[in-house]
Parts: sequence; C-alpha cells; structure tokens
Amino acid sequence: MRSRTAIWFECKISYEKVMEDGLQKKVKESYVVDALSFTEAESRIMEEMSSYISGEFTIENINKATYKEIFFSDEELADRWYRAKLQFITIDEKSEKEKRSNVYYLVQAGTLKGAVANIESVMGTSMIDYVIASVGETQLMDVYEYGKEVKSEE
Repeated sequence: MRSRTAIWFECKISYEKVMEDGLQKKVKESYVVDALSFTEAESRIMEEMSSYISGEFTIENINKATYKEIFFSDEELADRWYRAKLQFITIDEKSEKEKRSNVYYLVQAGTLKGAVANIESVMGTSMIDYVIASVGETQLMDVYEYGKEVKSEE
C-alpha cells in the first residue's frame, strides 16, 4: 500500500466504444487525474485518453474531488475504487466533548472487505483516533497520477 496526497479532479468523458459483440455504443466513464487547475485537468485527461480511445471523445464534466489523498494497492486483483469517509476523533479541551471531523479518501481494492483492510493498514500506523463512517464503490475507471508515465519509462 502507498498513499499519495495531491489535488485530484474527477473527469467524466463520453465516447463511442466497441463492445465485445462488435457493435459501437456511446458510453460515459469517469477518471481521476492529478492536476493543479481545471485547465490542467482537462489537458491531462485529453492526453491520457487519446492513447486509449481511437476516435473522438467529449469531456462531459470536471469536478474537484472531495478527497485529497488516495490509497493505491499493489495487489493484482485490486481493480476497483472505493470512496471512504473517515471521522477523526478529537477531544475539545475546554468543553471536554468529543469532536468528529470528516475526511474523505479514495481507496483501491478488489473487494469492499479489501478496501476496509487497506484503510486499516494505512491508518493503523497513525496515532489519530478514527472511525470508518462509510465505504462505497465508485464508478471510477482509473486514476492518473502526475509524472507517473515518466517513471514507468525509466
């Protein structure tokens, strides 16, 4: 497991995809890119998708992601992305009341159980008290990190 903190953008694209039966079907898919601005996110998703899609595609939407950190899995079967909501627990020293703050993460795993295990393996090394409030599978197809293609060529 490794984690990466960055500014992430969720990009939704539509294009004509050749299905297994040979017919073409218009599909919409969501991807995540690491970028500093909406303009850079648009440029990056166009660059990444141009090598996978033969033909035209349209960028339907770009949103800034609610999470700042992504947990990447090294497992071969980890082909799904899960959005996790964790609550960090702190104690207010004045009122002595428990305070919970919500933090969102994107987690790569093969199953829901695997996503929870991956969260616990990363968060288990921290000193922060936390509760896993929710974990749900997303429709994200892939995540593209900035500079990752440069590393793979070396």
